[in-house]
Amino acid sequence: MTSVIDGAGVSPGRGAGVVVTMPAPVPEPAPATLAPDADAEAAVAAIDEAVRSVQADLAARAARATGTAVEVLTVTAAMAADTTLSKESARKVRDERTVPERAVWEAAGDLAARLESLGGMMAERARDVRDVRERIVAALTGRRAPGVPDVDHPFVLVATDLAPADTATLDPERVLAIVTSGGGPTSHTAILARSLGIPAVVAAPGATELVDGETVLVDGSQGTVEREPSAQDVARVQDRPRGPRAFDGQGRTADGVRVQLLANVADPAGAAAAVEAGAEGVGLFRTEFCFLGRTEEPDVDEQVAAYRAVLAAFAGRKVVIRTLDAGADKPLPFVTADDEPNPALGVRGLRTAVRHPEVLGRQLDAIARAAAAEGADVWVMAPMVATPDEAQEFAAACRERGLVTAGVMIEVPAAALQARWVLEQVDFGSIGTNDLTQYTMAADREAADLAALSTPWQPAVLSLVGAACAGGAEHGRPVGVCGEAAADPALAPVLVGLGVASLSMTPRALGDVAAVLAATTSEQCAELARIAVAAPTAAAARDAVRARLPVLEELGL
Repeated sequence: MTSVIDGAGVSPGRGAGVVVTMPAPVPEPAPATLAPDADAEAAVAAIDEAVRSVQADLAARAARATGTAVEVLTVTAAMAADTTLSKESARKVRDERTVPERAVWEAAGDLAARLESLGGMMAERARDVRDVRERIVAALTGRRAPGVPDVDHPFVLVATDLAPADTATLDPERVLAIVTSGGGPTSHTAILARSLGIPAVVAAPGATELVDGETVLVDGSQGTVEREPSAQDVARVQDRPRGPRAFDGQGRTADGVRVQLLANVADPAGAAAAVEAGAEGVGLFRTEFCFLGRTEEPDVDEQVAAYRAVLAAFAGRKVVIRTLDAGADKPLPFVTADDEPNPALGVRGLRTAVRHPEVLGRQLDAIARAAAAEGADVWVMAPMVATPDEAQEFAAACRERGLVTAGVMIEVPAAALQARWVLEQVDFGSIGTNDLTQYTMAADREAADLAALSTPWQPAVLSLVGAACAGGAEHGRPVGVCGEAAADPALAPVLVGLGVASLSMTPRALGDVAAVLAATTSEQCAELARIAVAAPTAAAARDAVRARLPVLEELGL
């Protein structure tokens, strides 16, 4: 008899196939000490060698990856090289004569617990630490490193959660869908699944009941996992063409209103993928790839070369460059402190420039030089802006360097509510829906228990999007969305109806979003926005909108 498991749909589309579950994690090593005559320094050296091996493997994966996966894998590789973990492991070996694998296990466990106690986005790093721990312990004990099963047929992957290093390297041709009992709507699993075009449902407690070999139908839009679906339903899903939908390079509604459809890009390889997908430009160029995993700031010449590699792919088209978004889940030793009581609410983004204005200054110098050398239409924006004063100071710094189009990210409720004053100081705004949702709902975006709260379909979040657009309209300032919400084909018409002028997303989502907008008039978009904002809950908003968009069913979304 058919039954349905509910979760949070985080990557649209449907996938049907047999279940393959992730193998059991690397077991916890038993407490043990070195033999009396064992060489403690040799044991420490073994840990160092295992750490280098794991870091090299993760770095190699990053080199093969593209787009968002590069940033995720680079961060995980940096976590493997974290001296806090290595030093504490070595101390346990030397002072307590703990065997290497147990020393690493305990040291990483302590570090993960500290990160979780900080809450917010720092807690997200705890999953990375545990992933790195298992990889190092596997290297020390001669076990196979944790990872996705290698089977010879397409399958639906089911897990408690997926490490970023595993999700980033999934093959969309073999993985038909992803189901996890943990994770949240903006977790790494969700973000990477969208970038790969794999339907995904997370935060589904019932996923633990699924067993290898059974057939399921996963709906990543509705957030459901159907057990024992009919053969006809399975065939209908499997017969649909796979891969990204074609995009003609111009976003518009059914009545011809233009909506720029842009791509989120994290590196030159991601820029190439965006061009291939037909993106009209770049709505979010994450510059962190130049900085992550380093103990020292890259110099201006290095930054110029990196930025030019992306700008060169978009001659004559808009590229919105976000300045360094350090802090919280992206700590960098040259701009952030390691002892903040609550990093998610601490010195993040533009706030790092208060103590380190020279880092921002050098980055703006590099962006200006790269813009002058290439033919792209370069816009620059700062993350984590909350007040008009911050916006004004950033705009002045940009214009001093000849960067004439300066904007801000709207990620905190204060900026959305005060958009009429904030956007008066700059040329445009870009809404980061991931953080805006997290801060509005006071819900850690990585916590599976809070998945129902951590969705941009929340009417409160949509109201703030509308407020930001209204504030921008007072001064003729365009407002776009570059958070994960932009990749949701059902939500896109709502955002347009709220006044959003551009949507920036993972390149694979461009065709789906374009197809839904092309079937929806601007008047219908406005009506859908009113319906969503007036709904009492996120689920009610989503259901009411989907019911009025039959094109979603026609497109298999």
